[in-house]
Amino acid sequence: MFGFSLSKLLVLAALVAAVWYGFRWVQRRQQLQQSADPDKMERSAESSQDLVACSQCGVFVPATGKRSCDRADCPG
Repeated sequence: MFGFSLSKLLVLAALVAAVWYGFRWVQRRQQLQQSADPDKMERSAESSQDLVACSQCGVFVPATGKRSCDRADCPG
């Protein structure tokens, strides 16, 4: 019923090895993608701007420069 033949054990070992190497390959690939551009996050943080709410209508505008949003329907 639960006979262990050499061919079944070899197939099981091959499947376990394939899954193991598959996980290692995926992990290595993710590490390479992350290390390919390490300052990607730093560049995106440098290009971002601080925003503040418009004093009249509450729409967010850049903190540097004007405080109103320059929209046509804004009361300010």
